[in-house]
Amino acid sequence: MNAEPRFVRPNVRIEGLIDSFVAWLHVAAPVTGAMNLANLHLPMLDSFVAQPEVHAAAVANPKMKGGFFLNVDVSRVEEVRRLRDAIARDNRATLDFAGAVKQADELLRAQATGYDLSPLYAQLPPALRGYVELVYDMGNNPQLRFMESLLYRSLHYRPERQSVELSIDDGSEPPFVLSTPRLPAPGHLRLDVPLAHPGIDRLFASRTRPVPLGELREALGVGDDAAAAGLDALLTADYAPPADRHVESGGRIRYFGHACLVMQSPTATIMVDPFVSSDTGAGDRFTYEDLPDRIDYALITHGHQDHVVLETLLQIRHKVGTVVVPRSGGGHRQDPSIRLLLEHFGFPVIEVDDFDELPFDGGSIVATPFLGEHCDLDIRAKSTYWVRIADRSVFVGADSSGLEAELYGDISKALGPADHAFIGMECDGAPLTWLYSPLFTCPVPRKMALTRKLSGSDAAQALDIVDRLQAGHAYVYAMGQEPWLQHIMATSYTPESYQLKQVAEFLKGCQARGVPAEHLLTRREVRW
Repeated sequence: MNAEPRFVRPNVRIEGLIDSFVAWLHVAAPVTGAMNLANLHLPMLDSFVAQPEVHAAAVANPKMKGGFFLNVDVSRVEEVRRLRDAIARDNRATLDFAGAVKQADELLRAQATGYDLSPLYAQLPPALRGYVELVYDMGNNPQLRFMESLLYRSLHYRPERQSVELSIDDGSEPPFVLSTPRLPAPGHLRLDVPLAHPGIDRLFASRTRPVPLGELREALGVGDDAAAAGLDALLTADYAPPADRHVESGGRIRYFGHACLVMQSPTATIMVDPFVSSDTGAGDRFTYEDLPDRIDYALITHGHQDHVVLETLLQIRHKVGTVVVPRSGGGHRQDPSIRLLLEHFGFPVIEVDDFDELPFDGGSIVATPFLGEHCDLDIRAKSTYWVRIADRSVFVGADSSGLEAELYGDISKALGPADHAFIGMECDGAPLTWLYSPLFTCPVPRKMALTRKLSGSDAAQALDIVDRLQAGHAYVYAMGQEPWLQHIMATSYTPESYQLKQVAEFLKGCQARGVPAEHLLTRREVRW
């Protein structure tokens, strides 16, 4: 059995974990990771240990969907307690670092009044020494600027905290990734390997190039026979990928759900915000089987958990030429570097600024500005993209907002009209504190948080974008409605939801303009 060539099954799932929590940018980057550990993960675990029935009731209540409650059976409270104790014991320095950030913020609020900051360095907590610079913005508001590259070379980034969990996707919904740690489960194989481990690439490359089980065991360091049996259950001797994964002529855009697009010509493949369903039994969507053997560029629009999705990125890392990410602001806690994170996870990465251009055979990628959607925080690591492929121009808007229509007019003046425009219309998103609360060191008033949301364009703004881009075709996407991504999105639309009514109004407006428009859901293919 060890010598027979095997394929990894097309419906295998992988989750990257840090301390058993699902890894994403805010959990994995050193500063945001420390803040989330201290201010979110450990308090949630404490809360579950103290009152598991409260969590069970909240998880069972549809109105609490997306809340920070552990979706764990109450009978496993002792397992959660042991996890909590192990995390606290093994991450003492990281927790001290998070506490030091709070102390430094308090120091700046009390003593940084627009005058010389140099005397304050001597008062910084020892855990921050050498890792921060004290600065003012142009309004004389004090800030900490973190030496992020250095922190990745410190004890605050430890790959030994990482692991991966492999399973077969049976169509069931995993627990919400922002709240629930992954505990051992039947049919789930936990491997204590760092996320950059080359064995992960060897495993998923066997989707099209079979490998003997013995070689995969060696590549992944699987010595235990029980773990080897779990690995073998993820493999199959027979597999034939679809024949239409590649394009022989013209151009093609495939919508894989949410914000994931795959653009293809005979000479290039560009993938945007990779997030692919592994449920091959559903039959209503594109899956990993439908991806080509080579992805030249994977474009990331921004760092939210539904756009930098490791459960897909780890599966395709072996076939991606370059991951393209927007440049961060350089050391502010709310704006961690996507490049640094993905490089440390083993990806080939380049950063782009607005209007940087990447030529490829038969086209080019231009990074374009991304406006709004980040709760008015100063976050620079966000980009829309303009892709020229097979003689068409495609604007990829992700969750950017039409707050200033003039911006899109200026983009069109610089790059021409868009043949296809993809626009996000999650126009009433979650409030500031839903995603960013752990990064604050003093409470954010609820009334304030509710005015600052993770929102994209409403109908009027989206129509302005279409007008200014002179779009030939318009598509609403990235709405979070597909069933296979609810463990990350936790959306719950009804026909009466404001967002869907805005989409209907947008489609009506496009019709009046003579612009073909669609609300994308689950699967779509555009050919020319």
